[in-house]
Amino acid sequence: MPGAGDPAADAGRAGPPGRDRGPLLASVVMFVSDLDRSVEFYRELLKMRVTVRTTTAALLVGSDDMQVYVRHMGRVVHALGGIGVQYVIWTADSLDDLHRCERTLKERSAHTSSREMADGFTVVEGRDPDDVPVVIAYPGPNKAARQEIMARIYTW
Repeated sequence: MPGAGDPAADAGRAGPPGRDRGPLLASVVMFVSDLDRSVEFYRELLKMRVTVRTTTAALLVGSDDMQVYVRHMGRVVHALGGIGVQYVIWTADSLDDLHRCERTLKERSAHTSSREMADGFTVVEGRDPDDVPVVIAYPGPNKAARQEIMARIYTW
């Protein structure tokens, strides 16, 4: 019988801020084929600012201090379906922000789909300049807990 402290009983529940909630995701590292093109794409789509830049890398920081390190690697293919992180799912700040992201992807001919999911959230998908999936959802898990595994993760 699941009880307090049991992982099955605690799944999907976040504790109060600062109380045993574990580490938070702070940064994402992305290898890209064209630094300028990718920096501009993520800066515009995710409303991030470039805080550090060299000839081969850049650090973008969002309003919530989330960091994206972008590093130029030349023309290397990202193997979807292999071991490791496949893509990152971002959370829009509001429904208006989600629509802005959708427009941005469409303006860049990078939009692949938009759909409302059964458990009350909306997902916008696209591809970044290196053809890596970009997924943006609203509302985020802090506003609406997910009750099922997204079918999207089984598509490979």
